[in-house]
Order: sequence, then structure tokens, then C-alpha cells
Amino acid sequence: MYAVIDLGGKQYRVEKGDEVIVDRLDVDEGKSLTMKPVLLGGGKKAVTAAELKGAWVKAKVEEHLLGEKVRVFKYKPKRGYRNTRGHRSRLSRVTIQSIASGKKKAEQAEKPAPAEKTAAAKKPAAAEMTAKPE
Repeated sequence: MYAVIDLGGKQYRVEKGDEVIVDRLDVDEGKSLTMKPVLLGGGKKAVTAAELKGAWVKAKVEEHLLGEKVRVFKYKPKRGYRNTRGHRSRLSRVTIQSIASGKKKAEQAEKPAPAEKTAAAKKPAAAEMTAKPE
């Protein structure tokens, strides 16, 4: 099963056990976070809106790190203009721990409780059919 999650305005397709590098999160290292998926997939059955309501993805922030250094060089010929700038993006490494689809809750809501089939339950129905009208 896979899920599409939304972190920092970007969407990522993840599965259980995946490590994803995302923009820096405001969560301490080693802490877990729970989020709602945008989309679920991987099963043979299509996911309904009711199933997506109960779905969640649990992830753990492994570490905060810096991305590769990016250098930007501006140059205008014959004018003596040269400018070098650079930056390193602040990132977080996140490990997906589990994906819950919420199907069990949706199935329980859809299925009515099974009626008890006992002799006591059958007698009133039979009595109504044989009763004489007044």
C-alpha cells in the first residue's frame, strides 16, 4: 500500500519504510508525527472518501540536515560586475513508520449489526401473519 502525503506544500508518494528528505519541519529529531494522506493506493479496491477520512500516515523525524551548497554567480561583461551568492537548504529526513487506511472503521459503519436468528425472533413474525384482522 502507498500513500500520497502533503508536507511543506509538496506532495510525496510514500510506502512503509521509505525515507524521504523534505523541507525542514518544526518537529524535534526522534519525534513522531501523524498526518492525513491526500491519496491512498495499492489495493485492488478503489479508496472511497469515507475510507480516506479515517486514514493516517505515521512518520518519524530521523534528523535535520543541510542540503548541498548551491552557488549563484552573476556576471555582466565589460562592466566589471561579478557577484557570487550561495545557500544551503535546511532539510529533514523522515522515515515512514506505518500507513493505516481506515477501511475497518468504514466497513463497520457500512455493515449493519447481524440480526440474531433465534426461535424467539421468528415467533413474532409468524404470529403476525396468522393473526385475524378485527
